[in-house]
Amino acid sequence: MDELFYIIWIPLAAGLLLAAVPGSLRKLTGIISVLVTALAFGYAVFLYVDKGLSGQLTFSLVQGLQERFPVADWFVRHFSALNIDELSRLLLMLITFFSLAITLYSLVYTSKNHRIKGYYSYILITLSFSSLAVISDHLLYFIFCWGILGITLYKLISGADEEGAAAAKKTLILIGASDTIMILGIAIVHRMSGSFAMEGAGISTSGVLGAVGFFCLLIGAFTKAGAVPFHTWVPDFAKKAPASSTALLPASLDKLLGIYFMYRLCTEVFILTDWITLVLVSAGVLTIIIGVMMALVQHNQKQLLGYHAVSQVGYMVLGLGLGTPLGIAGGLFHMVNNALYKSGLFLVAGNVEHRFGTDQIEHLGGSARFMPVTFLAAVIFALSISGVPPLNGFASKWLIYQGIIEFGEGAGIANKLWVLWLGLAVLGSALTLASFIKFLAGVFLGRTAKPSNAGIASTTMIIPVSVLALVCVATGVLATPWVIPKIIGPLAPGFEYQGIWQSGMVAMLVLISIVVGVLVYLAGNIKKFRVEDSFIGGERDQDVTRMSVLDFYKTISHSGFFKPVYEAAARKWFDVYDLGKGIVLYFSKLAGSLHTGILPFYIAWLVTGLVILLTVLLT
Repeated sequence: MDELFYIIWIPLAAGLLLAAVPGSLRKLTGIISVLVTALAFGYAVFLYVDKGLSGQLTFSLVQGLQERFPVADWFVRHFSALNIDELSRLLLMLITFFSLAITLYSLVYTSKNHRIKGYYSYILITLSFSSLAVISDHLLYFIFCWGILGITLYKLISGADEEGAAAAKKTLILIGASDTIMILGIAIVHRMSGSFAMEGAGISTSGVLGAVGFFCLLIGAFTKAGAVPFHTWVPDFAKKAPASSTALLPASLDKLLGIYFMYRLCTEVFILTDWITLVLVSAGVLTIIIGVMMALVQHNQKQLLGYHAVSQVGYMVLGLGLGTPLGIAGGLFHMVNNALYKSGLFLVAGNVEHRFGTDQIEHLGGSARFMPVTFLAAVIFALSISGVPPLNGFASKWLIYQGIIEFGEGAGIANKLWVLWLGLAVLGSALTLASFIKFLAGVFLGRTAKPSNAGIASTTMIIPVSVLALVCVATGVLATPWVIPKIIGPLAPGFEYQGIWQSGMVAMLVLISIVVGVLVYLAGNIKKFRVEDSFIGGERDQDVTRMSVLDFYKTISHSGFFKPVYEAAARKWFDVYDLGKGIVLYFSKLAGSLHTGILPFYIAWLVTGLVILLTVLLT
């Protein structure tokens, strides 16, 4: 219990105190934040290993007050609903781990550029309320933490220019609007179950009221995680926010919390019908395809990664939507894996930006020779997100694929379409690989970009990237013998691992093939090859003859069916934020046109309103 208390309240107290520290002591606040997050991570690891603490909880401090004051006793009985289980333990460890990695990374990354007032304070507050959210069984507690995290998300994006301010406003409005809709869903849950508790609510969605309550809460989960159609804030945030802020929130913590809440909704709060399952599975595959298709045509590396953050959510939604033990286990495993490699990718982008001073892929290239460790980590993350064995991304996607096949044994309409879901999920992985070929080639390979005076990534920026890459490799290689049966399997009741795939054997075969390839390469007497520049008409003309990797991918956005779709997307036709803004502005303009300044006109509206009101009251 004490460990849980320290994980939540020490970061919160430190965050509030650091908010009062002058900006001139930024380095000191950064060091203090690293120490606090390291302490929280240590307690979280101990809590995860020690299985003694579980079930309903009340902090010892609250228990002491409960014994002395009747008001405190009433408060505890009605509102103290904290619950910890295997999933909560895992998420607490991940939340503190990512917070530690990002604060360490930020010591140098935010020292000169991307300065945000109160940056470390907001990170610690985010850590505190994220931890409290995953142990809150009371929906009012949960929505309170959820709302605080929306504010810290808004504060961790730089609004230094007009585009950044617009992205921050869009993020706040979308998250805030979804929170408002969630409140309606919470009211419906209380109306139907008589309680605000998530555990054991078991509300049927066969009726209209239950279905409305489910979708009201699902909108909040989708918006936080970044699933279609409530995803559009993620790529905008990724483009304008510091890489460290994006790695902490949209890439990791927001995904963890959004998918965690969806898991609670689908397994504890509601009982899903076949048609709701169809909606969830359809939303999952649409998120996969739409996200990756938009990523293919991006020229900004962070925005490209932002759309991939959206696409990967689709696999999690698909897995949880299946409702089978294999699907749920795969969705939760992918939630963990995505947070690892997606955070790593944004930190890689931050290293590149720090070194070259730009995020535009057309101005990058050849950076692998300057940043070999970052490049190697980027290759690992890219292969992992693309589902290439034996890395962790393949392990979780393989579980989801098996879950889809198992799902096909059911009799519902969604079950009968299992081949479609499987085909689209595999297609998403293939397109992801194609997109990351563009990322790796455009950023790290090809012609060397012009040197920049921005600075070289320091040790504190390299360590988090390297650790995340190593964890991606380890969780992939050890997936079948340890990670899945020991960590992921217990999260999905009834889970039984199927198939003959063994991650250790695959890793050994991949390693052997790499060694053989290197030996063949070295045996080719490479030194006899001559390397020369390209010539046109006897003159060196490298800039003219250079073929940008971006030019190849332009054919996608200019071909057939895709051209009008991409043009519509560029005009924000599929952006719920812009569509909503347009509707609000239209009715605002309409209401404004009624203000004519003519007194008889106002009197007529007043009389009409009174007549309508009396009619409603009397009938």
